[in-house]
Amino acid sequence: MTMAACRSSALLLGIVTALSGCVTPPKTQPQVHSIADQSVGLGTTTAPVVADRWWEQYGDPQFDQLVTTALEHNPNLQQTLARLRAAQSQVELATAQRTPGVTLNGAEQRVHWPEQYIYPPPFGGGTFWNGQLLVNLSWDLDFWGKQAALIDQARSTEEATRLDTEAARLATTVALSQTYLDLNRAIARADIAQQSVVQRKRILDITRKRIAAGLDTNVELREAETAVPQAELARLQAEAAREVAVHRLAALVGEGANAYERIGKPTLNLEAALSIPNELPADLLGRRPDILAARARVEAATSGRAAARAAFYPNVNLSAFAGFQAIGLSNLFQANNRTFGIGPAISLPLFESHRLKSEFNAATALQDEAVSSYNGAVLSAVQQVADQLSQVNYSAQQLQQARSTLTAAEEAYRLAQKRYEAGLANYLSVLTTETQVLNARTTFVDILHQQALARVSLLLAVGGNFTAAS
Repeated sequence: MTMAACRSSALLLGIVTALSGCVTPPKTQPQVHSIADQSVGLGTTTAPVVADRWWEQYGDPQFDQLVTTALEHNPNLQQTLARLRAAQSQVELATAQRTPGVTLNGAEQRVHWPEQYIYPPPFGGGTFWNGQLLVNLSWDLDFWGKQAALIDQARSTEEATRLDTEAARLATTVALSQTYLDLNRAIARADIAQQSVVQRKRILDITRKRIAAGLDTNVELREAETAVPQAELARLQAEAAREVAVHRLAALVGEGANAYERIGKPTLNLEAALSIPNELPADLLGRRPDILAARARVEAATSGRAAARAAFYPNVNLSAFAGFQAIGLSNLFQANNRTFGIGPAISLPLFESHRLKSEFNAATALQDEAVSSYNGAVLSAVQQVADQLSQVNYSAQQLQQARSTLTAAEEAYRLAQKRYEAGLANYLSVLTTETQVLNARTTFVDILHQQALARVSLLLAVGGNFTAAS
């Protein structure tokens, strides 16, 4: 480029920069600020380290296999992986726009040139081949950082999507664990309900015999008759819950009705110890991928706002071309038909201020929305962990009481049997105490299920086996 051309380009840039004062960003500022970590009441201890395959502590091979299959084939998880690939492509696209673009253009046309035109005879008034072969270069110099901000936005969005994938893995594990525990409880309740049906039919039979002997009235008969369908109803409800749990498990592992028959009875050790915290862990906000994803979206929105601000300033491109242009096929590649050029291309959106201000205000609102979403994720996480901590603590106390109740009921049943064998009581009293045992077993199964579910939910509420460095 000649000295004169450089001076002209500098003068043009100065004029455009001066004119840019006519188009300035509005003074709109974000209205929402991120919640302070220390204001959410986290403790001083960190959450315990969780084993990569923590579910193996239950000692159930079928459960292990279901979790492995779900993490590979769950449709929702596959959906997040597809979104991650799309986000990665957006990063590549934004990065590519920062680098110089080079194209090769060639054309050859049969043209009749006007007689009174820029070309003198013999070209003027004649028909000739007009050809060109040019290499073109265009490079956005990004003086104001717009492209850099767009790249940062794409990278933050990619990071948020990657963290969404981690959150989806945890959500899949949670859903599968909850459903498998539901299946275990439904089968246990169905077994107890079946025992109740048999036992209450025996009570009904004995009651009828006692009425025939004049020992009972129709009141006792109606009570005994009512108890049988109640037990049948409990059994049917438990069977329905078992089938629903099987259906949900099959869907979670990415299979259909063909998997129903393959899902058998769980063999869970529900009282197996899991590494869970005793208070709100200090590192909660750094362990949950959903919170980190929300934070990454705040960073993406902040970069988007920066790009919207940079759009108010002149866009400077460096463009160049080199190649051949000639009239006539035989002349195209001759040395004296070479052509080239280079220079800046500057554009300023002088009459687009309304659109740019609207886009900037929208970007600011999106940043507020992202910050609000992050704050909501933080508060929700703290609440979830606090709820599950309370549930774990109280379910442990309830389980202790339920175990004592069951032990007492079984002892009463044992004594009633001995009294019956010694001829000191009738068999109806034995069946009555057996009813108490069955009811106590149902309660114990329910509370044991609640405790196991609360422990798993707490484990995953603090981030499961996810670490930010993984």
